[in-house]
Amino acid sequence: MSTQLHAGVEAASFRSLFRAHPAGVTVVLADPGDGPAGFTATSLTSVSLDPPLVSFAIASGSSAWPAIRETASLTVNFLAAEQHAIATRFATSGIDRFAGTAWSRLDTGEPVLADAPAHLRAVVTDRIPAGDHHIVLALVVGASPGADHEPLVYHAGGYCAAAPLD
Repeated sequence: MSTQLHAGVEAASFRSLFRAHPAGVTVVLADPGDGPAGFTATSLTSVSLDPPLVSFAIASGSSAWPAIRETASLTVNFLAAEQHAIATRFATSGIDRFAGTAWSRLDTGEPVLADAPAHLRAVVTDRIPAGDHHIVLALVVGASPGADHEPLVYHAGGYCAAAPLD
């Protein structure tokens, strides 16, 4: 017996469900040779410890998708609670996301945010089409965990700090 996939929920309901689900905020940066590109990602997931793999989703229509599609390696920059302006900048279409943003390059050439409290460097191993997005799977080959910081979180359609439990 074959199983067919059907859309089971309206886009507005789907979006509403996930607005209530908090997610950590990162900025993914890459430069396949044409200059740096980047985007804000709330879909970063730890996939495997051995080997260390992460994944994230990127919209196929994103202005950063061509760079992510072509790059061999990238950085994932973890943002602190007070860095909502950086998250907003890299989530905004039609602007130079790097203008006015402090960034540099790792010795290996990937762009990295200067003020990110932590980042990882990863080699892309796979790009999997998934609806109107692509899932990118990457092997972590370097990490700079940095100092303790309160993470930036996306929840209810906006950025906020994670509140510790008492």
